[in-house]
Amino acid sequence: MSEAPHEGRVAIVGAVSWNTIVLLDRLPEPTPHMQFAEADWQTVGGTSAGKALSLRGLGRAVSLRARVGRDAAGLRIRDALGRAGLPLAGLREATVSERHLNLMTDAGERVSLFLSSPEPAPGEEGLVGEEPPLAGAAAIVLDLSTEGLAAIEEAQATGVPIWVDLHDYDGVAAFHRPFLDAADVLFCNADRLPDPEGFLRGRIAAGAALAVCTLGAEGAIAVDRDGRLHRVAAVPVDVVDTNGAGDAFFAGVLDATLRGAAVDDALAAGAAAAATALRSRHLHPLLDDVLA
Repeated sequence: MSEAPHEGRVAIVGAVSWNTIVLLDRLPEPTPHMQFAEADWQTVGGTSAGKALSLRGLGRAVSLRARVGRDAAGLRIRDALGRAGLPLAGLREATVSERHLNLMTDAGERVSLFLSSPEPAPGEEGLVGEEPPLAGAAAIVLDLSTEGLAAIEEAQATGVPIWVDLHDYDGVAAFHRPFLDAADVLFCNADRLPDPEGFLRGRIAAGAALAVCTLGAEGAIAVDRDGRLHRVAAVPVDVVDTNGAGDAFFAGVLDATLRGAAVDDALAAGAAAAATALRSRHLHPLLDDVLA
């Protein structure tokens, strides 16, 4: 499958899910008790879906490779993503769809319970079908997942820049290491890193072109290939839901970078994209009418 170079497609490999969100005044304590929810709803989830939706909202062509079942959750995922304008050709068959129960607070604290995880359906392990190839994309995003892990060699063979989101990496977790080693550009958050700036500088020294760490309400920092430190403040917004904000920030920086923006401008675009996601309870406003 060929495409015009100006389309600048971003190929995303990772996971999508069907999520039940429960909003609480505080996260549960590890003791038997009763607690009342302030709100609950169901929506599309998954870091790859969040990135794809935000990129689509910015006008960027995307392809999305992930495992989705033909169960009720999978049918909801396919319907929602398709109606939001995302291509479905890369959604490979799975025995069951990934489902999460996310316990949330207004402050953005979260406990994610994995209710089911997808495995390839029999005979579907290597199926690509009509899915656009990774080669020919302007950038490849490899998200932490079994699909992302399996695609590392394929992605590296293309010579296309690889973008990786390490989320709450602690600096030592073994599962993250292949993604870390493959990344030309990497993102993480500061939740479990004792020295975020030091970690970013270490990745630049190891050969990354850009390393970014989000700091929640304090914005984000980045270190470029020349070792310069950059900072961006978060955009003030009335927060509806924090799910997907980090993915939107990532998408905004990626889209702006592909458009030729300098690092500071790309970070500002990321902060603006994150603010857009924070205004929606469905990863991105593209889903607001779809899942109303």
